Amino acid sequence: MHRFFVTPTAIHGEAVTLAAETAHHLREVLRLGPGAEIMVLDGSGREYRVSITHQSRSGVEGRILSQAPALGEPRTQITLYQATLKGEKFEWLLQKGTEIGISRFVPLLTQRCVTHDRASLSKKESRWRRIIQEAAEQARRGRLPALAAPLDLVDACQEAARQADLILFLWESAPGHGLKPALQAWRSSAAASGRISLFVGPEGGFSEGEAALAAASGACLIGLGPRILRAETAGLAAGAAILYEMGDM
Repeated sequence: MHRFFVTPTAIHGEAVTLAAETAHHLREVLRLGPGAEIMVLDGSGREYRVSITHQSRSGVEGRILSQAPALGEPRTQITLYQATLKGEKFEWLLQKGTEIGISRFVPLLTQRCVTHDRASLSKKESRWRRIIQEAAEQARRGRLPALAAPLDLVDACQEAARQADLILFLWESAPGHGLKPALQAWRSSAAASGRISLFVGPEGGFSEGEAALAAASGACLIGLGPRILRAETAGLAAGAAILYEMGDM
């Protein structure tokens, strides 16, 4: 069944209203009309089985047949602080990160990033959000992953220190510390699920000074083994490994 995210205000009583863009997709691409059933998600953890009752160019109206908790969300909430990347690599990472179960994305501005222009990055926000939404619908996510405004490393480390139960900082020069031992040590003194902040650098990696800053903020500096992964691959590999280790995959 096709799935669509809507804002909570689109659900009123037993009725649902979908926007014109969704109406076009239903009518012209999926060829669905009145009587067809779709799944609507409110982005906060509930899903609704809906029968289309009316369709026009301005929108779609539907009647709620049933509702239930959405089951596509991991218990472990990962915030991925990913340094901005060249070309379309960041878009690819947003798509695949959403599919595997990342809960929140924060574009990170570091010393070796190609661009530090916040205005340029802000112009990409609407496209990034659309990529996340489409990936979440395809992956049967129950919540729409959040996309934060870009942060520099100092602000990102301060935010993670306030919000996360565990901070993992990927650095290829980490002194012999791996992901699995870090998770096992944390799990031995914490609940089996929680909030994890994961930091991943740009194509050139983090500098030694940046790693020292992260460590001073309480981050655990870790590597991903003897192989060097691309910047757009490292966060996905680590995210998937974390969710597997925590029983969410």
